[in-house]
Amino acid sequence: MKTLLLAALAGLLCIASATSSQQPGLKLNAHEYELDNGMKVLVKPDTRAPVAVVQVWYKVGSADEHTGITGVSHVLEHMMFKGTERHPAGEFSRIIAANGGEENAFTSRDYTAYYEMLERSRLPIALELEADRMRNLTMSKDAFLKEIEVVKEERRLRTDDSPPSLTYEQLNATAFNHGPYHHPIIGWMSDLEHLTIEDARRWYDSWYAPNNATLVVVGDVEPAAVRKLAERYFGDIPAKKLPDREPRPEAPQRGERRAVVKAPAELPYLMQAYKTPALLMSEHVWEPYALAVAAGVLDAGRSSRLSQRLVRGQQVAASAGASYDLYSRYDDLFLLDSTPASGRGMAEVEQALDREIDKLRTKLVTQAELDRVKAQVVASEVYAQDSIMTQATTLGALETIGVGWEAIEEYIEHIRAVTPEQVREVARKYLIEDKRTTAVLEPVAIQPAAKRAPAASEAAQ
Repeated sequence: MKTLLLAALAGLLCIASATSSQQPGLKLNAHEYELDNGMKVLVKPDTRAPVAVVQVWYKVGSADEHTGITGVSHVLEHMMFKGTERHPAGEFSRIIAANGGEENAFTSRDYTAYYEMLERSRLPIALELEADRMRNLTMSKDAFLKEIEVVKEERRLRTDDSPPSLTYEQLNATAFNHGPYHHPIIGWMSDLEHLTIEDARRWYDSWYAPNNATLVVVGDVEPAAVRKLAERYFGDIPAKKLPDREPRPEAPQRGERRAVVKAPAELPYLMQAYKTPALLMSEHVWEPYALAVAAGVLDAGRSSRLSQRLVRGQQVAASAGASYDLYSRYDDLFLLDSTPASGRGMAEVEQALDREIDKLRTKLVTQAELDRVKAQVVASEVYAQDSIMTQATTLGALETIGVGWEAIEEYIEHIRAVTPEQVREVARKYLIEDKRTTAVLEPVAIQPAAKRAPAASEAAQ
């Protein structure tokens, strides 16, 4: 199963090629319902092809875990495919495949979600299967013991044997001392080794309830018909009293933090993170959008500053990037990363990144840069809607995080409203040394038996 963040949602924030600056705001025109048991239903018709995507989102992820049971959200995601009394282990995937569909799931810091894509007439099949495992999941000890080994191997593959992922994990653990995003989504290995089937059962019994879930259906469907199907399959599942989420605010950072990761690798690697507000937590609505534009100025294609100056101009870095995600449940990080060019040192790269951040703080971005970033954001948003999976993921993620799916309709206009002065103001306020965490990968010799080539895509979860 996929572990993580969705390429689809990331696609909403990434910067692609240009388009007309006159593009109107994005309108998803979704239909929203709520069942009597508290389950939310979002339906977005898209009749371009006779197919539909079904997604069920649960508002629970690694941010809700605590030391000792980290990774339990993701482990439970695996167990959700191990069957119910009505549909024993293996039946879920077999039924979906027999009907020409595909299915999978993913876990993030803020949510866990399951999906199926089917021909439109098969929609009731997916809803019946999802409703069945929302309340009737059976967990055998044998299945759990096998699956926990699968998850541990997944961790070895994705993190322990991937130096960039190890660096990212340590960056988060250092930046967040005890906040919700301190733990990795897949969990610490020491916790996975002690996780029990009772932990998974408690997690399922606590969080998997209709009043903690959102059903999203996008495709060639009628909203009223989907509502009736949702009531038919999910309507009689009782709501539960959900656990209280105790506040876990991160203590104010009082100075720069640093971490060093020593791991078998061929190249050094640098990551920097600045504490920044998420849209949901921001005191000023415009600030997250200004930070998104700042990330675009630094890293939005070959003409952006990091690529143009550090990679091709000074040739100090083999690669350099920046990213910022304004859609998260809690305050998050503005990220930079870089790999030194051949013959260049880590200190040179770090100084070069610092100079670029300092320019954001001290000088206004040009109108040409601003126009380019805004045009690219608009293009990215529009192109993302070509996929019904992306549309469903956008609706589900924004609703589950708590900002509401309508936020995507306002995104373009907020980005267009960002001024050069606002970019400079958020850089001065948030991109400062006292809010910075730096993690450095120091390569150690690769032993022949341990040598594996880390994929660049594994750099971030």
